[in-house]
Amino acid sequence: MRILVLSDLHYRLPHYDWLLGAAEKVDAVAIVGDLADVVSPVPHDVQAVVVAEYLGRLAERTTVLAASGNHDLDGPGAHGEQVATWLRRLDHERLHVDGASVDVGDTRFTVCPWWDGPLTREEVGEQLAAAAVDRPARWVWLYHAPPAGTPLCHDGRRTFPDQDLADWIAEHGPDVVLCGHIHQSPWADGGGWHARLGNTWVFNAGKAIGPVPAHITLDTEAMTADWFGVYESELVAL
Repeated sequence: MRILVLSDLHYRLPHYDWLLGAAEKVDAVAIVGDLADVVSPVPHDVQAVVVAEYLGRLAERTTVLAASGNHDLDGPGAHGEQVATWLRRLDHERLHVDGASVDVGDTRFTVCPWWDGPLTREEVGEQLAAAAVDRPARWVWLYHAPPAGTPLCHDGRRTFPDQDLADWIAEHGPDVVLCGHIHQSPWADGGGWHARLGNTWVFNAGKAIGPVPAHITLDTEAMTADWFGVYESELVAL
């Protein structure tokens, strides 16, 4: 299986256009949060309509997994904490969003939402525990913020660790965790685009300028991760 991984598109439409072509060459696309952009002059509800259209077109080409990030939240859920309600409403057979766990071949993908408080945090913990039951040969998480204990949460000046994610990784031991959120980490001193926590690989492709977004191609047959960082690239064996 070839999985195209990227995050933090932030409503950059040329990157979505590129993704439409790239999606035809892979078995799955994983977008790990911040599909929209809260500082864009385009109203958030308009962004949601446009991004939903792109996601639908992508799902016509391949399996699509899309997790929310902090820029995607658009209002309180039933519990009063912020959620990406527009993303959760989308319905396509090959589109899997916040709260989903889906098996594709021998790989289980678990798509975690951005959590805004203790109730949504608890929901994520329950989601991961449920998805751990009868797990197949490979388990991949989508979770926007990178975990504590890795260079992926360092932007060159400060570190933004997610200890909850690190604790869940220690508890469940997924094979791969896909993250984003810290845009500069792959290029920053003390940062990086890949790391290990125990036996778990963690990846953050980063966010960069240019017509082609920073991205990672995971190949589960070749057991490689190939990072494209716009001005540089790197391949690691898994």
